[in-house]
Amino acid sequence: MTHTVVGLFENRSDAQAAMDELVAQGFVQKDIDISNRRFAEAANAAADTTGDTGDNESFGDKVSNFFSSLFGDESTSRNYTDAASDADAILTIQVDSDERAQLAQEIMDRHDAFDVDDRVAQYSGQNAVGTTGTANNTTANRTDTNATAKIPVVEEKLNVGKEQVERGGARIRSRIVERPVEENVRLREEHVVVNRRPVDREVTDADMKNFRPGEMEITEHAEVPVVGKQARVVEEVEVGKNVTEREQTIKDTVRGTDVDVEPIEKTAEATKARRAKP
Repeated sequence: MTHTVVGLFENRSDAQAAMDELVAQGFVQKDIDISNRRFAEAANAAADTTGDTGDNESFGDKVSNFFSSLFGDESTSRNYTDAASDADAILTIQVDSDERAQLAQEIMDRHDAFDVDDRVAQYSGQNAVGTTGTANNTTANRTDTNATAKIPVVEEKLNVGKEQVERGGARIRSRIVERPVEENVRLREEHVVVNRRPVDREVTDADMKNFRPGEMEITEHAEVPVVGKQARVVEEVEVGKNVTEREQTIKDTVRGTDVDVEPIEKTAEATKARRAKP
């Protein structure tokens, strides 16, 4: 839905500053219009002097007709028409959403668009509602200046979890190695010993029995080392894991939105005094 936002200014310079900020905020230049009351009245006076009667409608009549077509409500149109009598410039802008209308109204307020209903209240004792007016193309749709603005307060929270990672370990290998060893053993050997000694004695019967050809064998014996190997388990290597737990303090920073509210006191008397300064 298309809306028309209207701002009344006592000084054209304030209206021009508001229009410049509207353009800077992305509003379309062709949707913005400034009407200068003094310039229009001077033009009408010049037309009367020259006898140019092509347009007999005064600036006040044009303003009245404009607000009548804009709001449709006779009381609202009359209020804005009366307030416009104090305005040096009228700034209007066409927008396509409530959000853009609210932003346009805030920009006009920042540049001292005066309170229409406050001016009307001075004339008729009615209560004031807003500074600028917002209307759609068919019916009055005024933006409430008491509308709240929401500022999200964002805070970060620190989430600490656990993740299992590999930190090392032990690799166990087994292999066969050889090393030299020595053992001492006593070996027994037999040796045949032949002793010949001379004798001189009489022959005995035993000697006669042995007095014949013969042969004798004596066998020698010896011990030799015999090596054998026997495998024995002499040690066991046990491999396992020992689990321990420890507590660790995690320190970090988190961000959050900190909203400071500072009251601004602005009275009608102070505003009038500021505007009255040359």
